Amino acid sequence: MLGSINHSSTLSILLYPLSPKPGCCSSRKLNVRIHPWEKSVEKSVKLRTMVVGCKIENQEMGFQASERLYLGMDFGTSGARYALIDKQGTIHAEGKREYPNYMKEDSLDWALSWKTTLFSLLEDVPVHLRPLVASISLDGTSATTLIIDSKTGEPLARPYLYNESCPDALPLVKSIAPINHTVCSGSSTLCKLVSWWNNDDSDKKSTMLLHQADWLLWLLHGQLGVSDYNNALKVGYDPEADSYPDWLLSQPYAQLLPMVKAPGTSIGHLKGDIRTQFGFSEDCIVCTGTTDSIAAFLAARATKPGKAVCIFFSDLHFSLCFIRKWEASLFVVVILIFIRLCHMGFIIAKVTSLGSTLAIKLLSTTRIEDARYGVYSHRLDDKWLVGGASNTGGAVLKENFSDEQLEKLSEHINPMEASPLDYYPLKSVGERFPVANPKMEPRLHPRPESDVEYLHGILESIARIEAKAYMLLKDLGATQVDEVFTAGGGAKNEKWTKIRERVLGLPVSRATQTEAAYGAALLALKGCQ
Repeated sequence: MLGSINHSSTLSILLYPLSPKPGCCSSRKLNVRIHPWEKSVEKSVKLRTMVVGCKIENQEMGFQASERLYLGMDFGTSGARYALIDKQGTIHAEGKREYPNYMKEDSLDWALSWKTTLFSLLEDVPVHLRPLVASISLDGTSATTLIIDSKTGEPLARPYLYNESCPDALPLVKSIAPINHTVCSGSSTLCKLVSWWNNDDSDKKSTMLLHQADWLLWLLHGQLGVSDYNNALKVGYDPEADSYPDWLLSQPYAQLLPMVKAPGTSIGHLKGDIRTQFGFSEDCIVCTGTTDSIAAFLAARATKPGKAVCIFFSDLHFSLCFIRKWEASLFVVVILIFIRLCHMGFIIAKVTSLGSTLAIKLLSTTRIEDARYGVYSHRLDDKWLVGGASNTGGAVLKENFSDEQLEKLSEHINPMEASPLDYYPLKSVGERFPVANPKMEPRLHPRPESDVEYLHGILESIARIEAKAYMLLKDLGATQVDEVFTAGGGAKNEKWTKIRERVLGLPVSRATQTEAAYGAALLALKGCQ
């Protein structure tokens, strides 16, 4: 993926960090802090910070002067996380925040919530570790779009969230883009841009489009108009040609498009006022980011041929590579990442997310784009992460069951018996992958009297959607997955794992790294190479 590093070595850098130092083990201390000023927020922003230290013979080992750390942050749908790692990939600190519920008129002020959370995470990094941070990167939700003032960087309209659809712009986008292009979806960044362009009457001379990750990184480095080719994919950027296509540049709104760099490329130094306020070093740099699904894929680092990795997240994204993570207690994003490496011309990584939404991604040498099924490809150096995103997942479970109910009811499910219930679990109208139908209605009836049977039916139906996605990807040219590794909170539900194993006809087991923030930290590390 990234600029200054040789393409052939990039994956090895991201997927094979240096081995841990001999004699080091992890000791974790969990601190819960709530700042006084948070009392004014409707929903308190809770922090959980975990500081990891190395001990040898029960004595703390201090950092050497040359020791540098790399900070990654993940901005998901309901909250954000950070991870601080060293060159060996060891985590020295990590934590998370929920987004505060700031209101602007009658809707949530997402931009202010993200900005507040960004600086809260910087404050949460242990003070004694901040001077050691060499670089920073972060990820955001794919296709989350902001229209900003190109002079001040302030948002000119409410952000368009990742799952919002703009069907009013779709006919125009389809008229200019190639058939079945990634942008030919109502939820694409380009449809959101066109919808805003056609419906906003303000002066558009001093405007710019940025993605969520771009805007948050701008707050750190101060250079407006920089994006990465993972985030820019859904606005029409061609990562293979490494440029915007002519059909897009000829449009009047092309003036809003940001400059694009490879993910993990150094943009500039951390702004001076932020360095002074938080105590980061003068040489700390800020690097381009990526999408949350790509970051989670990088975090999984599954590298053995023919294997796949699954991570549970809050959003369900289905792609040729599974992406995201899920925290059952919060139903945060579930990501399943399938990684399959083949010696016959394909290197494949597949991921599935079974949290609020479902995500799948496949690492391949072949690029596949087909908007009919919500399938698209992200560039990863000289390979491609082919994938798509489904709206099914844990969000439906959260609407029907508490965490305690899920745990207790799951105990009574026989995962070896198929459920006769045929559902299509969606939180609201619309599906993206493996069926691209913005008018698809949720199907969660009939509901049996038994809550155990109902939960069984929902879990099995999500597994069937996952299986359908794998079949679709295979039909489009992807290599067939032969094993699935699952990470995140969803991996803790053994009954669900057994159901998926039966429905998929594949061995399913738990992976290790689950956090997209860890993948973002790997990008920060890459930017310093």
